[in-house]
Amino acid sequence: MPATIVWFRNDLRLADNPALIAGLGSGRPVIPVFVLDEETPGIRPRGAASRWWLHHSVRALEASLRSLGSRLILRRGAAEQVIGDLARECDATTVYWNRAYDPGTRERDARLEQSLGARGVAAEGLKANLLFEPWEVRTASGSPYKVFTAFWRACRAIKTPAAPLPAPRKLPAPGVWPASDDVAAWRLLPTAPDWSGGLGATWKPGEATAVTRLADFLDDALLDYRKGRDVPSKSATSRLSPHLAFGEIGPRQIWHATTSRGDSPAGEKFLAELGWREFAYSLLFHSDNLAQRNFRPEFDRFPWLAEDVSLDAWRRGRTGYPIVDAGMRELWTTGWMHNRVRMIAASFLTKDLLIDWRVGERWFWDTLVDADAANNPMGWQWVAGCGADAAPYFRVFNPVLQGERFDPNGDYVRRWIPELASLPADLIHRPWDADPAIPPDIYPAPIVDHAAARQRALEAFGKVKGTG
Repeated sequence: MPATIVWFRNDLRLADNPALIAGLGSGRPVIPVFVLDEETPGIRPRGAASRWWLHHSVRALEASLRSLGSRLILRRGAAEQVIGDLARECDATTVYWNRAYDPGTRERDARLEQSLGARGVAAEGLKANLLFEPWEVRTASGSPYKVFTAFWRACRAIKTPAAPLPAPRKLPAPGVWPASDDVAAWRLLPTAPDWSGGLGATWKPGEATAVTRLADFLDDALLDYRKGRDVPSKSATSRLSPHLAFGEIGPRQIWHATTSRGDSPAGEKFLAELGWREFAYSLLFHSDNLAQRNFRPEFDRFPWLAEDVSLDAWRRGRTGYPIVDAGMRELWTTGWMHNRVRMIAASFLTKDLLIDWRVGERWFWDTLVDADAANNPMGWQWVAGCGADAAPYFRVFNPVLQGERFDPNGDYVRRWIPELASLPADLIHRPWDADPAIPPDIYPAPIVDHAAARQRALEAFGKVKGTG
């Protein structure tokens, strides 16, 4: 009997999955498939931490599908070829998937839709991963928004996002299942050495965890979200970002679960963070290469410095500035970093060290479990000053003052830099003032003087903007 293929991508969930529901509605056997595509030009390969998450997320989805009497077929290779071959093998009449928005994936999907159509196989991409499609939110002149506040105001003027779709209770299976890889054979997990112990201790990938995490956040942390979200020592954020990045939960689920609690300033602030994600995807959709090209072309002539030993110090959490180092160590250990600290660490690299934002973006892409094709480059460009809606491009975060403001008791620093744990709160963000001095083999002196680095950065910005 002819089958329907449902192609999972960055939507590894059963609930609110339009492609899966469309496949079920076809009335034909449904063959769910996931393709590890590391061959198609223009599609960015996953970083190491993302590969770890993918392994476990695929395992979780396999188990969920088996509970419905189905399976997940795993294939590896260029997706155009793999999906085309699978359609022939299964005599598929239809292929459904949920849309992605980076240029490389869109171009590949368009080619695949055309090639399948030429063989009489219908193909359709559906809306699952955003609240608002990038082409739905435009200015009065028809151009995309470049400022978040105006973008989000326009989004809120659009009708409320549709309610999330329920998960299917059963999926019709084919008489004979096509061959499948085992995800273990893909070698997504690190070996020699296995550095993922901290990731495993911190995270449990999968749709069930995502749903539970959202409910726990709304029950326990939402009321304190507006203030608590900037304090890295608190568990005041949802930590849903990796689950969203892999589509283990959808934005409509988050929206409706939040608004069901009633209107509140905290709820509005949380929804606005979803708005930033929407804005990032709008920028990605309308950009040729958000991870490589400055959104503001004038920054193409910015005088970045050559990479040197300071880059390694930043990566290892050995800059001598505790709030920066705590964040970089949290990242290395857990594959995640608190958002406030991400901004501080990114500012330090791009403005104190004058190292190109793309270098930092690549490091985050490799080490973050929530590495995201839109959020990651947008955030880096925003901090570096070359992005859309950049807070004053010349802003240079002072890592000492930022630490004192957002980690006033030093709890976050003590957790990730235990060699400073004995320092009092008034010294923990400026350990060079301690008496006796901390030996450099225990904790390093600052690798750069912030005041001098700030002045150097302002002079560089002045040259770019024609004021220097």
